[in-house]
Amino acid sequence: MNPFLGKRYNSYNEYFKRTFGSRVQKVSIDAGFTCPNRDGTTGTGGCTYCNNDAFNPSYCHPSKPVLQQIEEGIEFHKIRYRRASEYLAYFQSYSNTWAPLSELKQLYDQALSHPGIRGLVIGTRPDCIDDEKISYFSKLSAKFYVIIEYGIESTSDKTLQLINRGHTYQQSVEAIKKTAAAGIKTGAHLILGLPGESEEQMIAGARMVARLPLTTIKFHQLQIVRNTAMADQYLADPGAFRLFTLDEYIDLIVRITELMNPAFVIERFTGEVPPRYLLSKPWSALRADQVMTLIENELERRNTWQGRLFSGD
Repeated sequence: MNPFLGKRYNSYNEYFKRTFGSRVQKVSIDAGFTCPNRDGTTGTGGCTYCNNDAFNPSYCHPSKPVLQQIEEGIEFHKIRYRRASEYLAYFQSYSNTWAPLSELKQLYDQALSHPGIRGLVIGTRPDCIDDEKISYFSKLSAKFYVIIEYGIESTSDKTLQLINRGHTYQQSVEAIKKTAAAGIKTGAHLILGLPGESEEQMIAGARMVARLPLTTIKFHQLQIVRNTAMADQYLADPGAFRLFTLDEYIDLIVRITELMNPAFVIERFTGEVPPRYLLSKPWSALRADQVMTLIENELERRNTWQGRLFSGD
């Protein structure tokens, strides 16, 4: 029996209503971080698919102080999300724990000093966290809403090496388990359709991720973004890439949703990139909310729901 009221999955909007009692919107911040696979620590060039300009809002720029980005972000969101009165500071670009703790504290303290900010959403990598930082976030989460979101991207080390992530899946597992054990909300991000991965591998990977101690999860279909190493690879050999049709993706994401731990909050089923950045546009004319409606309709048509086939063993 479907355990969710009104939906067939544990939706992000309902989670926020339960947590805050009203609509809370994320305000993106670019604090000028880099990544260990960009600065030479584990590699150079960054992830092959990554172009931060493709998802950074116009108000985000590391030259602006954190509080200025928050103020401009709130004004930006007031037009689109008029019901939001409180916000979370979303440190989104690159790896937002890749600095000494003293520097991180200054940035996070600035964000939390804003009267409209209820907490932090921190996007990072599993190799950019340590016990000292986890201890800090654990203490901070006793006062504010704090969630650390890790880019897993794939459970295959071969794939992670191919896309130049510079870390292993086991590092993701260890970072997630340590973070959750410290009482910190923990999120994860997966890309579906990375080069060389079959649907069977993606389904197997989803089963593995479903057993992790996560609070939230994001899914993202592979998109070929201009001005990336992957775009060059795609132009050289398009046949090496599996770009889902809309129907294929809906089928896959419904099957994966059935496998997810029902306690996970599904933040999103798809990624959305402005069409001008996309080299491949199989169904980019549809907005993410339109695709979500199609996925919800398919869950309804199949009379299935998140966690129907979940096994914690």
